Amino acid sequence: MTEPNSLKSVLEQLAEADKARESRLTGPQRRARTVARLAAVQALYQMELAGEGVDTVISEFSNHRFDADIEGEMLAEADEAYFADIVRGVVGKQRDIDAAVKARLASNWRMERLDSTLRALLRAGAWELRERQDVPREIVIDEYVELAKAFFDDAEAKFVNAALDGVARDARG
Repeated sequence: MTEPNSLKSVLEQLAEADKARESRLTGPQRRARTVARLAAVQALYQMELAGEGVDTVISEFSNHRFDADIEGEMLAEADEAYFADIVRGVVGKQRDIDAAVKARLASNWRMERLDSTLRALLRAGAWELRERQDVPREIVIDEYVELAKAFFDDAEAKFVNAALDGVARDARG
């Protein structure tokens, strides 16, 4: 894992990737979804490390992190309902999601062997691919690959791309 980028550079990187996408959402709505995905990955990571419950973490993000100054930067507006859907959805269906991801890992690999942030990325992306059929698979995969690039080297981003593409094929045909 490389040294994490600043929040500002992560958001700039995601904004650049977002410009290349087409969607039925407006620019601000797409940006709010991007921030929701980033926050969901952070929340899932936090839950795993701290052992906090889903409602506690969602409440913390809503009350203290969204629309707040983080690392000296204002976080763009988030789609808080989408954030909560991802976090609750991953927690509620974690066994199924982990099985879907594990099916796309090399044989004998276990989820526990993956970095915590990587697990959070894969779980959130897999949940969206399986449960949010209304969101184009390309957008979901691109968003989580860009998030992976913000936290890791290219090898991990390619790993996320391959794993989520496989989950998408399994879930959506």
